[in-house]
Amino acid sequence: MRTELDESTRAWLTLKLTPELGNISVLRLVKRFGSAEAVCAARTEAAQMPGLRREARESLAAGRTTRPVEDEWRDLRHRGWGLICLGDPDYPNNLENIADPPAVLYATSAPEPRDLVAVAVVGSRSASPMGLIFTERLCADLARRGVTVVSGFALGIDSAAHRGAIRAGGRTLAVLGCGLDVLYPRPNADLRAAVMAHGGFFTEFPLGTPPLSGHFPQRNRIISGLALGVVVVEATAKSGSLITARSALEQGREVFAVPGTAGNLRSLGPHLLLRQGAALVESADDILEHLKPLIRPSRTTPSAVPPAAAAAAFEPEESPSEHNLSPVETALLGLLGQEPVHVDRLCAQSGLGAAAVTAALTALEIKGLVRQMPGKYFMRLL
Repeated sequence: MRTELDESTRAWLTLKLTPELGNISVLRLVKRFGSAEAVCAARTEAAQMPGLRREARESLAAGRTTRPVEDEWRDLRHRGWGLICLGDPDYPNNLENIADPPAVLYATSAPEPRDLVAVAVVGSRSASPMGLIFTERLCADLARRGVTVVSGFALGIDSAAHRGAIRAGGRTLAVLGCGLDVLYPRPNADLRAAVMAHGGFFTEFPLGTPPLSGHFPQRNRIISGLALGVVVVEATAKSGSLITARSALEQGREVFAVPGTAGNLRSLGPHLLLRQGAALVESADDILEHLKPLIRPSRTTPSAVPPAAAAAAFEPEESPSEHNLSPVETALLGLLGQEPVHVDRLCAQSGLGAAAVTAALTALEIKGLVRQMPGKYFMRLL
């Protein structure tokens, strides 16, 4: 990750901040002139390249930017963030291989070699309680097996995907449709800090860019591009998650879908994908079996993710430990499954008093083994 404003970084940032100069145009210019520095050095000639918008031509020729490069860099570095530019040694290997990789990525932290083995998990913002629980459990299982979980930090399924990876002590990457400094969505303020501690945020949008609706389809190609495959959990027929799935197909990635209840609006998207040939997912094993043949060494550190080691990470792990549970906690955990159970039923089934059951459930929730649902219902997470 670039942390110094040298001439190369200045040139990339200048192109990024040039009004109306889109990512594809930047890629074409750099390919034609050989480097970002060469484009800026020959900006009058570069502005004559066919296909550029009039405003982009004028801005490029005049060296005009949406804000001073020095100001953008100062604000970025003040927060401890940096840039990753196409061709950098730590530019994400998976992302580099798509048709239109972002020329410049704003990043809160540098990617790691293990992020080569990544799966994107996306879905509805208005997800069902069952969908959220399934997603969190699925992503926790993936994270325990050494898989980096990628998602878009939206409410609903995206947030559950990040939470699952974090709960398992794994790694998760969030791709934003706004500037790194823009807190969106606001209810995810606490989750933002957790993602920062267990991975990081990426975006191709400059600081201060608002979360406009048109930015998210553009962002979705980065979500799929960072991963070996995309899992769609819940989505309507017109969901943005299907755009991510289409991007995955165009990029040669695997597409997975989690089946839902027939007739449910949130099931329409996954069921459409399944009819089109997506792989059905009921557990992490369904995903990992498909991804084993796709593992390849990292360009930056070949020894960091050798194929054999990456494949070994996909081998089934032992059952999670019971976290030194008390007899009461063990008994209650045995009564819980994927279907929500009311606390009164747990009292009746266990023969324990309400106070003892409530205390044990609270302890299990703190240990990350159960989740309380609305109406005093509880579900098992592990």
